[in-house]
Amino acid sequence: MARKSLKENILEAGLRVMLRKGYAAASVRDVVAEAGVPQGSFTNHFRSKEAFSRDVLDVYFEHVRTLVSLALDDESLTPRERLKRYLDIITGQLEADGFSRGCLIGDFSLEAAPLSEMLRLRLSEIFLEWRDRFADCIRQAQSAGEIDSTFTPEDLADFLLSSWEGAILRMKVERSEAALERFKKIAFATVFKEYS
Repeated sequence: MARKSLKENILEAGLRVMLRKGYAAASVRDVVAEAGVPQGSFTNHFRSKEAFSRDVLDVYFEHVRTLVSLALDDESLTPRERLKRYLDIITGQLEADGFSRGCLIGDFSLEAAPLSEMLRLRLSEIFLEWRDRFADCIRQAQSAGEIDSTFTPEDLADFLLSSWEGAILRMKVERSEAALERFKKIAFATVFKEYS
């Protein structure tokens, strides 16, 4: 059986470290210590912390894509139920971590985007792809008469993601699901309420 490459180990370790410490506080030394590899292994695979962080962000977003697909591709649910399902899946993951870590995409948006044009541009691409998946589901919900069509699916998807990221930030401060549950309750009673 082939061994995992050191690059993969370093990326996985970097993801764990950056979820705990954030972009600025996570040092290369922290990452190689977490991975259990010599510091030279880092420089063999990554030209800079910035380039490494972009790769970590891509690893994280691949996980997010999987969760999005798990919820939004479930055709046994209505489109509106699929939106709720995604939020419930994320709530469960955040609860499993004791509500102490948030979303790396949101964390990097706050911390790394002002410092790195490379990361800012990658985050912008991620948000567009992420938004488009939700917009497709919202479009289906609007076509089915489940959600009002006053706003475009893209605007509603942007609202959903931006507001949800804000709720996750608040959750990290409070270390509880209260902000997440409040967001879900209000969003699905107002903006995403069942259209009759």
